[in-house]
Amino acid sequence: MIDAATYDEIEKLKNGTTVRIRSIRPDDKGRLTEAFRNLESESIYTRFFQQKKALTDEELKAATEVDFENVVALVVTVREAGEETIIAGGRYAAFETADNRRSAEVSFTVEEDYQGQGLAGRLLRHLTHIAREKGISQFEAEVLSGNKAMLTVFSHSGLPMKKRSEDGVVHVTLSLTGPAA
Repeated sequence: MIDAATYDEIEKLKNGTTVRIRSIRPDDKGRLTEAFRNLESESIYTRFFQQKKALTDEELKAATEVDFENVVALVVTVREAGEETIIAGGRYAAFETADNRRSAEVSFTVEEDYQGQGLAGRLLRHLTHIAREKGISQFEAEVLSGNKAMLTVFSHSGLPMKKRSEDGVVHVTLSLTGPAA
């Protein structure tokens, strides 16, 4: 049985960098603020569908103080000068569907210097593993049609996928009852 609240794995990226994939914690507020400050405006827009200068106190609290039952959030960190730095994050928020199944909205953010290293795919794999144990049958995501990298992550996940496009946004549904991610 996975304890999502204490999730902690060490992995190596394609470029050899050692990273830690772990549960977000309330004491990550400062690290998350810094990670957000380091994002380029295009990355902020593709994640939030709008420009933002900073995260509000309410957004920071919601991001770092999760229940790990209905909301699960993982961060990817590296050690720099003895400090832990957040370079990516992935989360899902569960909800009940009209047909009484558990579904979850999933989202990812990867700092630009680490894009192309497979972080979103790794986070998706870890979140899929946790979600399956918690009885979630599918992930859903809203992706800007120009965000080819995220659409590629989803299509290469190995999970059965459905897509529907509307007004420049692709609604992706990934079945978690299919093969492992």
